[in-house]
Amino acid sequence: MTQPDPAPLLKALIIAGPTASGKSALALHLAERFGGTVINADAMQCYRELRIVTARPSPEDEARAPHALYGVLPASETGSVAWWRREALAAMGAARLPILCGGTGMYLRALTQGLSILPDIPEPAREAARARLAELGPERLHATLHPEDAAKLRPSDSQRLARALEVFLATGKSLAAWQREAPRLPPAPYDFRAILLTPPREQLHPAIITRWGQMREQGALQEVGALVDQGLDASLPAMRAHGVPELAAEWRGEISREEADRRAIAGTWTYTRRQATWFRHQALVAPSATHRINARIAGLAQLSERNQPEIFAFLQSGG
Repeated sequence: MTQPDPAPLLKALIIAGPTASGKSALALHLAERFGGTVINADAMQCYRELRIVTARPSPEDEARAPHALYGVLPASETGSVAWWRREALAAMGAARLPILCGGTGMYLRALTQGLSILPDIPEPAREAARARLAELGPERLHATLHPEDAAKLRPSDSQRLARALEVFLATGKSLAAWQREAPRLPPAPYDFRAILLTPPREQLHPAIITRWGQMREQGALQEVGALVDQGLDASLPAMRAHGVPELAAEWRGEISREEADRRAIAGTWTYTRRQATWFRHQALVAPSATHRINARIAGLAQLSERNQPEIFAFLQSGG
């Protein structure tokens, strides 16, 4: 007996790229044009208290099209890839066209390529890992990790270093071993297409400076000051978002405004270059379903009109 053809997969769009490349502007434009829902795929934009310093969509932008997973976690909590994947799938299921927008590559890859099922970590192990990170700092902590984990993680990646340590403290096994041996959640059942924004680097640095100045004008210092006044653990992800440590130090009177600006812009620029490299070498979806735009930035992360026809043609084609 002939088996019926399987139902076609639902379509989902990924808009990815480095910080300040224009992702949010494009996602909003396409959501309005195609009736889509913009779903956050940026680890720091999940935190409720960090609207300004993470450049979350404004309330006015959120009113123009449906948005999901923005500002849904308190800064006192720690988000995870598994948590985000679960919440993103729920949001995608309720959307006419899911538009996943963000620069956290590991989040997007968890949807398109699946995810190893890691153990639940009890809070004592989390607290012990955060305390060890605060005591040693990321580079010294890196030197104490299981060799498998140390070989895979950058000494500067404090969030993943703490994650590797808490897994080891809770289970006695390296994070690398868990990822290698644990069962995997499958890729999400969607027909993914990806638009990767790769603006010239000489355009990105001025865009970062411009955006930082706008964050200042919008009250980024006061936003971070309110967070500092909560007395949260400095190792929490929200307290390590780009710009937060620098503004926190300024709020406490430890450094000048000028020094905070210099450090924050330099740190964001370093991270942006790493993001650009990651997206250049990682395949989130098949090449035939990926459209790369080497778009120049006009003003603050706005795509030029000349890019829109090719984007619409790509979305309406067979991929």
